[in-house]
Amino acid sequence: MKITPTDIRLHSKSRLLEVVYQDETFRLPCEYLRVMSPSAEVKGHGPGQEVLQTNKEDVNIVAIEPVGNYAVRLIFNDAHNSGLYSWDYLYELGSERYKNWQAYLAKLKEAGIERADQPNDQYLS
Repeated sequence: MKITPTDIRLHSKSRLLEVVYQDETFRLPCEYLRVMSPSAEVKGHGPGQEVLQTNKEDVNIVAIEPVGNYAVRLIFNDAHNSGLYSWDYLYELGSERYKNWQAYLAKLKEAGIERADQPNDQYLS
């Protein structure tokens, strides 16, 4: 079953991407979307090749480009633009945001990297 959003809105000032599906609305911080990018630059080319993304607290989305009828390319102000966010992946990111965010914070801690709490963390915990 293909899940397609009914609306996508960027709230630049608050650095949130609002993704509306028929059954759910997600408000996803730009930082979260950036560190969870499906690009090879972030995910690597296979298991164990992931690259931990750091210092992305202030990142914002500057453009959203449709890709066919199945995805969007998010263009970030740190020049990252290689991730294609399928409708299913965006839904998964929204549904699993608490678990994904805790795993990301654990990886930062394991790497000895400190991250200051951000106002948008409320959407992830």
